[in-house]
Amino acid sequence: MTNTAEEKYTRESITWIHPWTPHLFSFRTTRPGGFRFTAGQFARLGVQKSDGSIAWRAYSMVSGPYDEFLEFYSIVVAGGEFTTELYRLKVGDTLLIDKQNHGFLTLSRFESGRDLWLLSTGTGIAPFLSILTDPHTWETFTNIILVHSVRESKELAYKDTITGFGQHEFFRDHAHKLIYIPVITREQITGALSERITRLIETGTLENAAGIPLDLNNSRIMLCGNPEMVDQTRGVLKARGFRTSRQSSPGQIAVENYW
Repeated sequence: MTNTAEEKYTRESITWIHPWTPHLFSFRTTRPGGFRFTAGQFARLGVQKSDGSIAWRAYSMVSGPYDEFLEFYSIVVAGGEFTTELYRLKVGDTLLIDKQNHGFLTLSRFESGRDLWLLSTGTGIAPFLSILTDPHTWETFTNIILVHSVRESKELAYKDTITGFGQHEFFRDHAHKLIYIPVITREQITGALSERITRLIETGTLENAAGIPLDLNNSRIMLCGNPEMVDQTRGVLKARGFRTSRQSSPGQIAVENYW
């Protein structure tokens, strides 16, 4: 029985595009039949280049496991092989999606916990938005602290979605659990912190802003964003006794390896 590349992915249509800034945008596609995933996982997306070859990249789902569409959040990398092609696509154009879901940035990484800390930079907020659409998240944790660090306030994508959980028909009864902490590193904005996440942890500023301590017994921490932030933040947390959670040895920290 042959197993061609064609059988490993489906061709989906782009149904919606929303620009946040000249370099940040979100988009939705049709959802492949039978495509299942756990909140926090990612898909491999493919774009066909002018020479006929296909460029593939990993993108976390913004959409939830129960949505009828798939939504993604992307940055445009100047001269980037993938995002340059992706950014040219319009509603109605075709995008390739690997049939297999991927990733381990899911709540199953943790055995227990009271407080869920979601620490992100830039487009790294994507899997956390998916996690927040899953009722299991709200039922499992007493407090959910979502931290989104960007350079400028205009990059706080999905802010209205986050603050809108209080009016959401399914989540409003649990919305008091959510603490949203925007971090803007290149502007001084009222209501936002302004230092790097690592520094905010080291000085205790992040815990003060949340009103909740980072505690080995109660805190479960997910990290997603630029690799430097993830590595440095994990190092700061390890110095305080936190451990990366592994299948054979559950800990308090979860990160994603996309490739």
